[in-house]
Amino acid sequence: MFDYDAAFSRNLGWVTQAEQAILRNKRIAIAGLGGVGGSHLLTLTRLGIGSFRIADFDHFEIQNFNRQAGASVTHLGQAKADVMATMARDINPELDIVTFPAGVDADNLDDFLDGVDLYVDSLDFFALDIRNRVFGACADKGIPAVTAAPLGMGAALLVFTAQSMSYEEYFRMAGHDADEQALRFMLGLAPARLQMNYLADDTRVDFNAKKGPSTPMACELCAGFAGTYALKILLNRGPVPVAPRGIHFDAYRNKLSTTWRPGGNNNPLQRLGLAVARRLVMANSEVPPADDDSLATPIERVLDYARWAPSGDNEQPWQFELGDERCAVIHTHDTRDWCVYDLDGSSSQIAIGALLETLDIAASAAGMAARVERRPDTPEDKLVFDVSLEEQPGIAASPLLPFVRTRVTQRKPFTTTPLTLSQKAMLESSVGDGYSVIWLEGSQRRSVARLLFDNAHIRLSTPEAWEVHRQNIEWGVRFSADRLPEHALGADLLTRRIMRWALASWGRVKFLNRFFAGTWLPRLQMDLLTGLKCGAHFVIVAEQPLVSVDDYIAGGRALQRFWLEATRQNLQFQPEMTPLIFSRYAAQGSQFTAVESEQRRAAELGERLDTLLGSDQDASRRVFMGRVGFGEAPRSRSVRKALSALLKK
Repeated sequence: MFDYDAAFSRNLGWVTQAEQAILRNKRIAIAGLGGVGGSHLLTLTRLGIGSFRIADFDHFEIQNFNRQAGASVTHLGQAKADVMATMARDINPELDIVTFPAGVDADNLDDFLDGVDLYVDSLDFFALDIRNRVFGACADKGIPAVTAAPLGMGAALLVFTAQSMSYEEYFRMAGHDADEQALRFMLGLAPARLQMNYLADDTRVDFNAKKGPSTPMACELCAGFAGTYALKILLNRGPVPVAPRGIHFDAYRNKLSTTWRPGGNNNPLQRLGLAVARRLVMANSEVPPADDDSLATPIERVLDYARWAPSGDNEQPWQFELGDERCAVIHTHDTRDWCVYDLDGSSSQIAIGALLETLDIAASAAGMAARVERRPDTPEDKLVFDVSLEEQPGIAASPLLPFVRTRVTQRKPFTTTPLTLSQKAMLESSVGDGYSVIWLEGSQRRSVARLLFDNAHIRLSTPEAWEVHRQNIEWGVRFSADRLPEHALGADLLTRRIMRWALASWGRVKFLNRFFAGTWLPRLQMDLLTGLKCGAHFVIVAEQPLVSVDDYIAGGRALQRFWLEATRQNLQFQPEMTPLIFSRYAAQGSQFTAVESEQRRAAELGERLDTLLGSDQDASRRVFMGRVGFGEAPRSRSVRKALSALLKK
């Protein structure tokens, strides 16, 4: 038998018995029962509120699971208003709760707010038109209104009453289009912008698609905020900060900010913030292409994963020829004829190995294995592989599969936090039999950083390397499907602008190098600093010398496992291959540049690398060199050509 007094008796002490009776006789309207609305309803029900008007036209779907109180497998496809009313009545069967299953609109707004003591806003962030109407109606009817917005891992609160600025006076929405209103709502909610410093992937904020990220912690904090100020407003207890004052608490940053913006969005600080926000939205409007979810056959789905394998300068030296639903032919090429970094095609062969390893990893998700055979009659620079997917009963999906698409290169500095013994052991195990890992860490980082700094002089002082850079950098973009995007280079804006100007012609490069020490700025940022700032440098080495095409392909497979394992451990990663490449040129006596001083430099640096790695380490066994460590994920990256663009015509 339900007993109201017993059910909410633990509120007593923080509220008096008389106040609890007052709350029992209050009515609250909540529009929107998604991210925060469901939590508001359940929190206020547990506070003992006796009457609700709730509105939502939507149904629960799986994308709601990360944050919405009613989202569960049981409730998939069910109306949010009905589900949440049932959940609230499970707490208090005596509730007077009226649902508006078509949502709130201009026609039913008066009914929705009839007899309401407080409005709690929970509408979708982008539902700006109806929000403007609801807040306007609350102002006309003298109903106090609370909005608590989930931002990052915190919550921002604004309260509008008869004594405060109105919603429109504060936000200044009238006369502006939807995009501008969204910016005004965002900045008005959170003038302190505490959440912006840790946004990990800003491409998930898509104003055009009206989508943004949210966390369950923020939604629960909102419910706590809104519930607390609902109590204060309904019981006339203590001061309530009303617009233009607000509160923003961010649990991630452990910060509480009380804001005051006289004039609301017309305040000079807000107007400046809006101008900055508009530029940021324009700068971040570029988003990576979405994956194709329409792929029909197993081989298409596997190849769609495989195309994310790494390749030098995002060259992607492969095309696919589809057979039946489980078969394909892979046609590859190397870039030795024009790319100085592809000695004898070995860099391309390593990339091909990474592709084949990714095929296997992707096939495991479908309970299959990828059987790959290289056609022996094809030339080294145009290798062809036959691929077939075979059922493997009991095979488990590779734990590396989720990281195939998220694996990236970070060319900016990491922290110097060393890797743990466990992390290094897992990375060493990932390369498999026949390979081992040499770690260069601690004080050795200085020697490696100096080596990289000196080695970069070759990269920036030879016309052969200049031609590669000229072709393989895509300027002015954050994401590139077939090259390196400018913003992923790891250099600051000034350096990038100088580089862009200089790389337009070899004459400009020579001019800068001769009269303005043109190599220093990029080398300091992109080689010396990054060489110092990492957890460790590493070299993957094979037990036997790399002699044949198959040796380099196998080495590429080991590299991909290592890189994906590093990603699985949330480590950042950057290749550092040029010391290996240039030293191999020198060791073989191959003339890779017309600049004799740089040819000699390569030989000298090869000797320094030999000393650093140990005299017993044969240069012909070195597969790959790079650095790993802890740090921020890159906000810019190379993406890949669509599978349709990689299919052989």
